[in-house]
Amino acid sequence: MSPVEVLRYAAFTVDPHGGNPAGVVLDATTMQADDMLEVAREVGYSETAFLARRAGAPAEYDVRYFSPRAEVSFCGHATIASAVALAERGAPRELTFHTAAGPVRVSTGRDPGGVLTAALTSVPPRVETAPTELVETALAALAWRESELDPALPPRIADAGARHLILAAATRARLADLRYDEDRLRVAMLAAGLTTVDLVWREAPDRYHARNPFPVGGVYEDPATGSAAAALGAYLRALGQVIPPARITVRQGREMGRPSRLEVEIPPGDGGVTVSGAAVPIG
Repeated sequence: MSPVEVLRYAAFTVDPHGGNPAGVVLDATTMQADDMLEVAREVGYSETAFLARRAGAPAEYDVRYFSPRAEVSFCGHATIASAVALAERGAPRELTFHTAAGPVRVSTGRDPGGVLTAALTSVPPRVETAPTELVETALAALAWRESELDPALPPRIADAGARHLILAAATRARLADLRYDEDRLRVAMLAAGLTTVDLVWREAPDRYHARNPFPVGGVYEDPATGSAAAALGAYLRALGQVIPPARITVRQGREMGRPSRLEVEIPPGDGGVTVSGAAVPIG
């Protein structure tokens, strides 16, 4: 394989030491899946995005996402990082990323401080009841008790491009204490086709804290998970916990020393959820 230029960005932050690091390959036209997986392993971040611009369409890209262990259908933070990297190089502000999950609309702009930001609108999401056996296995692997869950936010599987099991803690203390059985949780997640387990705590109606175990990708915990934030927005809409159009903020990564901020816009109906945030180059 020829040498590949990998850009490195921190997404959902304005600090290169915060957010979720992502690798970005802007021209993966000639790369095969095995090449991409090899690069993702070498980079070592939770996700690396591989882009190939569609011929004759300067604002459309085919995009694939790889963790160090496997390909995933969609990744939010690597999408934000990729869009910002493209914007820095003069790409159109309005883009379409063609992913394994479907087309994702992406736009870029600047925050009041002049930092480049990006917003993605997910594919139409799906929310379904989580099988009892899966929930019981996940709770056991996490060493959580059912009584420690928020009864107003029941377990569900939500998919806005990637499948996540959403479990809501009743207290901040429960969310803060994350020690889990990686092997047991990974096996259960693979059987259910899950990308992460989205552990959340509701601080206020429009403010959530999240932690995302990602053992199926070879990562203990993800510091900012855009696809899970989109799934959470769809989940809250489906449960009637928000009145669309609504906006929530998700805070993630604080316990890892990589604080992240994800803004989530939830429209009426059953359409895609928009997740936005900043991204900055890493050294």
